[in-house]
Amino acid sequence: MIPQLATRYVFSLSIKIGAPIVAGDTGHGVRRIIPILGGELSGEGMKGTIFPFGADFQTIRPNGFTEVEAKYAFEMDDGAVVYTENVGIRFGPKEQLDRIARGEIVDPALIYFRSVPKFETGSAKYRWLMENLFIGVGARHPDRVVIDVHQVL
Repeated sequence: MIPQLATRYVFSLSIKIGAPIVAGDTGHGVRRIIPILGGELSGEGMKGTIFPFGADFQTIRPNGFTEVEAKYAFEMDDGAVVYTENVGIRFGPKEQLDRIARGEIVDPALIYFRSVPKFETGSAKYRWLMENLFIGVGARHPDRVVIDVHQVL
């Protein structure tokens, strides 16, 4: 018998972001690079700091559908370093997506923002992050992105 799909909340990432760097329309959409300026990780029994480097590489289609690919790392409070690659999509009503692009506040419930974070670490304590799948549920704010990370059980 196949197990039922379930998830479990693990932690939240609050990622501070800088002003977008726009490379223009590449023929596949508008390429934007969003610098990662730092941030925090918090969850039940987990706490860490997101390093102030990395970026979210986005391709925005004419209808506002956005492909995201972020690469960054964080350090847990016990010193373990975890590298992250987070690939996902963001989509919603065009007028709301335009507001996000202008740096305005938009109700996260109006936007579908999901991702699949993958983790790498040399720490035995956090090896389980490499041995499981995760889904991120995100919200874009003018100065940060918040992602709740759920383990797929």
